Amino acid sequence: MNKLRQIWSNLWSGFWFMPSMIVMVSIVFAVVLINTDSIVNDKWLARWPRLFGAGAQGARDMMSTIAGSMMTVVGVTFSMILVVLALASSQYTSRILRNFMRSRTTQVVLGIFAGIFTYSLIVLRTIRSGDEGAFVPNLSVFFGFLLVLGGVGALMFFIHHIASSIQASSIIASVAHETIAAIDRLFPEKPVQEPDTVDDDQKVHPLSMQNWLGVPAWKDGYIQSVNNAGLLLLARDSKTTVRMERSIGDFVVRNTTLASISLEETPDEETIAALQATFTISRYRTVEQDVAFGIRQIVDVALKALSPGINDTTTAIMCVDYLTAILARIAPRQIPSLYRYEEGELRVIAKGPSFESLLAESFDQIRANAEGDVAIMLRILSAIQTLAGLTAIPKRRRALSEQMQCIAELAGRTLEATHDRVRIDTRLAHVREALETEPVFFTKAESERKS
Repeated sequence: MNKLRQIWSNLWSGFWFMPSMIVMVSIVFAVVLINTDSIVNDKWLARWPRLFGAGAQGARDMMSTIAGSMMTVVGVTFSMILVVLALASSQYTSRILRNFMRSRTTQVVLGIFAGIFTYSLIVLRTIRSGDEGAFVPNLSVFFGFLLVLGGVGALMFFIHHIASSIQASSIIASVAHETIAAIDRLFPEKPVQEPDTVDDDQKVHPLSMQNWLGVPAWKDGYIQSVNNAGLLLLARDSKTTVRMERSIGDFVVRNTTLASISLEETPDEETIAALQATFTISRYRTVEQDVAFGIRQIVDVALKALSPGINDTTTAIMCVDYLTAILARIAPRQIPSLYRYEEGELRVIAKGPSFESLLAESFDQIRANAEGDVAIMLRILSAIQTLAGLTAIPKRRRALSEQMQCIAELAGRTLEATHDRVRIDTRLAHVREALETEPVFFTKAESERKS
């Protein structure tokens, strides 16, 4: 099931799948209209001679022109896409190219152009003059004309879409929304927030003293996803415990340990294959189960913006803002425990992200590349202040405090202007106050009552 889901995801996000489906629909549409033309009485169509009165040569010329122009438009569209991909890769980061390729708008527009071309060829093939047994599918030719008008509108819309999608704000917002959607899927919101009492990495289990047998990875690549339900089912059926040695998003090398299983003897090949099948390994990372990769993409854009060759502080600030929005989505939520039980028995010891690791992923490298940039420092401090008001979990607030101290150290080391130091000190005072104040949370009903 996991492999089928992955295959379907790859097909649905592929650059060719949607256009191919539209071409297939256009073929069916052409065949249906041609058959309709053969049934409809020509005398009925003759009532509107200006719409349906073209002869065989005129219809042939029109459909030939439509087919040729659509191929030209397809070539121009592909050229535009390649230019956009090259610009986005050099200006931002190559990791966002997959987002452009997955764009439904781009896929649908290409499918429309290719579909009109295919439709025109099929209709053109059926046109016959008097010597060949006269047949002019006037209804099909008329619909071909309407399709061309729609294609012109699609081309104008596509040019607008390309101009909008290449903007930094659109790129960053798209990645952020995809990441937030993954967070909502992976970490459902709890109705009541309760602070963590015991960290998962501090728990001690009797199984830690047992014998762990490693299961190797069967290929090189990144772990895209894990079938958690299948992993739990395997551990239950084998009456054992499975421990993940690599987390989603990690790169694994073939024949190195992917996971460990607590058994007294070496597991059979069927068990090993079943365990390996719960992991999806590919050449690249995806955001579906890998929130850190969404953050990674935005951080890469920020690092490129802060590089000496580009020096685009505004884009970097925008990245910090959207990273704040992502972290704000996680801050009040309880991340599921890495220790998973069934009927009181420990079955799976997983590896996954924590708020602290995602916070470090978001700000550590940006901060390291923001020496002397007071705007970035102030923005990160504002982010910390915002996040401090969204979580009461002590461990997370300590991580926020550590980030604040790092900014204070960086500002003291790299800022020389007194005015800049005063601005940083003022903001630091506000952040410390937010971290020292216990946040107050309201339920949805209470919030509506107060408003």
